[in-house]
Amino acid sequence: MISPERLDALQTQWVRFLDSLSVEPVAAYPVFDRLVAAHSEPHRHYHNLEHVGEVLKVVGRLARQCIDPIAVALAAWFHDADYDPAADDNEVRSAELAKLELKGLGLEQSRIERVAKLILATDHRERPSDPDSDVLLDADLAILGAGAARYRRYADAIRREYAHVPDAAYRAGRATVLERFLSRPRLYRTDAMFLEAEAAARGNLSAELAELRVISSSVGAVN
Repeated sequence: MISPERLDALQTQWVRFLDSLSVEPVAAYPVFDRLVAAHSEPHRHYHNLEHVGEVLKVVGRLARQCIDPIAVALAAWFHDADYDPAADDNEVRSAELAKLELKGLGLEQSRIERVAKLILATDHRERPSDPDSDVLLDADLAILGAGAARYRRYADAIRREYAHVPDAAYRAGRATVLERFLSRPRLYRTDAMFLEAEAAARGNLSAELAELRVISSSVGAVN
């Protein structure tokens, strides 16, 4: 959950942003309301409006590195618009939702397609680098380099989103995800985020992975 003040700030940011694209507030507000409703679903403990706000801040800081900063910002707003922890096609469904909503706002088709392509990239499978996806993906993973307390809150929130998964299966699956990230030559694609957050992110991921292994070993010894 975010405070009413932060929600108001997000709404103002959205309306001003769309106004710069010649979208009237009367059209912008309903889409914002649908985004808020989607990101406020009860199963969302991390992939919520707080996450959207955090991603937008990083996208804003890195905007000068983008080819199409408008498409990147729109993708940030929509990249988790359709999110089900039990599904494996969240990015596809979010991209389709973005295409529908942005078409309704009258945006040009070429930009809508760029937004959809960027959203699809947030599955974080390794792909060729390009400036726009580099910025969006780094913003999406910025949480990994957060301070220890914020990272712990993030990790706990992810566990709550996967409450349907038994503990042992979750630990194994989460460990696989962490190992996959740690095996990459670098987590962050942009030099700015690499210098700012790479070391902290690797420290956070390694600490969580070590904790998962200790818990699994302890449970195994008892059993």
